[in-house]
Amino acid sequence: MGSRKIQLLADLALVFVTLVWGATFVTVKEAIKHIEPFYFLAIRFGIATLIMLVVTNKRIVRLTTSSFLKGVLIGLMLFAGYAFQTFGLRYTSASNTGFITGLSVVFVPICIAMATKKLPGIISALGIVSATLGLGLLTVSESLNINFGDILVLFCAISYTFHILLVGRYSPDNDTFILATVQIATVAAASYFSALVKETAPSAANFDTEVWRAILITAVLATALAFFMQTWTQKYTSPTHTAIIFTTEPVFAALFAYLIGGESFTLRQGLGAVFILSGMLASELGSGAAKVEIAEDTLKV
Repeated sequence: MGSRKIQLLADLALVFVTLVWGATFVTVKEAIKHIEPFYFLAIRFGIATLIMLVVTNKRIVRLTTSSFLKGVLIGLMLFAGYAFQTFGLRYTSASNTGFITGLSVVFVPICIAMATKKLPGIISALGIVSATLGLGLLTVSESLNINFGDILVLFCAISYTFHILLVGRYSPDNDTFILATVQIATVAAASYFSALVKETAPSAANFDTEVWRAILITAVLATALAFFMQTWTQKYTSPTHTAIIFTTEPVFAALFAYLIGGESFTLRQGLGAVFILSGMLASELGSGAAKVEIAEDTLKV
């Protein structure tokens, strides 16, 4: 198969991964009406951990203390992101959640600029301004009130930003599969511990078809399979190209929220979404080699 056909296949695989991530906002929002958020995350990431252990097979014996600690640190950032996002879905729309979560793409160059004490380029700067305007249009109501759920999801985006930065720092010198397995297992363990402390254990009645569908879709498709597909595609397409494809995730989130979740999408929200997407694309195109390779990140919703 020619290189162009392989890259096309890789791009289609990335679009599929992004579509699955976008669709999960609606399924998770419905599932947490029946089961507490931390228990949902514990089951989702527990199943994903088992899948990762089966697939990685003997590679896990290469685990060192250093890679274990790095994986745990990355996993705690990932856990924070999912916790804020899942709780935020209780108080805001799936479409808002998708767009605000995507702001991590914009926050990364800001963090890099602060760390290196170098201002971002003009395109990245315009992207940051555009995304900020979009966030305001999307989250601030006409009465100047800010949705509590949107604030939680904003913290989710910040957590994902640190997750991306840590993955970018540690993944080049460590086995990607091992790091991914450890961080996914960390999310499962942290979620289960938090559930024991904060939540009431669900009964069998809570696990209806809708809940199990959400758990299986997120665990198998949006976590384990998505990671392996992303790893494969990185052999055939550039990080920037990958990250630009990933900016379509909030678009899919809004589309599924409208078609399946029955959410409305006003002109004001649409304008805010356009500003955020423009900002995300500008950040990707303007950040160049200085930016952490977002495509090396292992998970997004």
